[in-house]
Parts: sequence; structure tokens; C-alpha cells
Amino acid sequence: MSRYTDPEYRRSALITIDVQCDTLDGGSFEVPGTSAILPRIGRLAATFRSCDAPIIHVVRIYKPDGSNVDLCRRDAVHRGASLVIAGSSGSQIAPPLLPSPLPQLDSGLLLRGGIQEAGSKEWIIYKSRWGAFFQTPLESHLRSLDISTLVFTGCNFPNCPRTSIYEASERDFRIVAIDDAISGFYDRGRAELENIGVMVVDTESYLKEVAA
Repeated sequence: MSRYTDPEYRRSALITIDVQCDTLDGGSFEVPGTSAILPRIGRLAATFRSCDAPIIHVVRIYKPDGSNVDLCRRDAVHRGASLVIAGSSGSQIAPPLLPSPLPQLDSGLLLRGGIQEAGSKEWIIYKSRWGAFFQTPLESHLRSLDISTLVFTGCNFPNCPRTSIYEASERDFRIVAIDDAISGFYDRGRAELENIGVMVVDTESYLKEVAA
């Protein structure tokens, strides 16, 4: 880490990626380990809310006709697989991540590229592919909030979190990856992220830094 990559805690936003009901244990899009990280993401979200700091939930939503589905999954959806389908209960964000009362996804707004409010300084954004910045309003929204540092959590590190972290690095954001709040995280990934200036820490260590 250096003065160029050290997190700026007062200018940080929490990013959650693809932590939706279908990706939890027993879901139609189950990703191992995603249910296990829910309590830690919930703690982080509660801390950000208590500090009045921004939270962005980034989600996947597939149209029933499969027209916006990744090519590698399009056949499965065409054959009837119910994977984060617009309007379905499985597409909803896992409740422990959200404020009360629980907001339901406005699929129409999100699929049109809109930003849905989920609470005070809390929003939902739809992404169509692996990266949270690809053809989304995420960067412009973060710039409007004067955010310099992104704290990443979410589902399945090898795919969407990793891609989103590299996209954030390309845009000169300072980055923190919470290793025990990202499912599918592995040691090689830690080394690769640290090599591009990402701070990789666990939830407890991060919360202690924030408190300090």
C-alpha cells in the first residue's frame, strides 16, 4: 500500500455484488459459500449506515426471454432455468443486506439503466455482465458522491467481484476487498489483488480500522 492506494475511510462506499436469493444455499443459481458470508456483509452494511456512508448493491437480472443473458448461460435460460429472472423472488437481494422495510427490485427501472433508491444513501444498480462498471451508471454515481475508495463484498470472486475490482482499479479508485465477505475467494486471488494495490482484509480487521 502507498499514499496513492491507502483507503480514505471518510470517502468510502460499500459495494455488494450479486448477493441475491437465487445465489444462496438451495437457490437455483446457488454459489457455494454465499449464504455463509451474509452475516459479515450485514455487519459491514450496518456500519456504513451508522456512519451515513454510501452503499451500492449491484445485481444481475435476467429477462425471461433470455435476451440479456450472458452467452455462457443463455441456453440454460432458454431451456427454462430460473436464474435471477426479472420479477421473481429469487432475483431479490438477500434480506440481511438491506435496510428495513425491505425494498423490492424495480426490474423495469433497473433494466433501463436507472438507479433505484433502497434507503438513505443506499442504491441498487443493475449490471448486464461480469463487471459492475460495464455499461452501468456506477462510476458517474460514485463521482457525484465524491467517493475515492470502494469496499468490495459479494458473490463468487472469480467472476463478478474480481472483474469489478479490476474495473475499479482502471478508474483509479482506491480499493478494499473484504476476503471473508466475498464467496469463492482464494489465495492466488489475494496475491493478484495486492499486486495491483488492493488492500485485502477480513471483516473484523476492516471494522477495527474504521473504528480507529
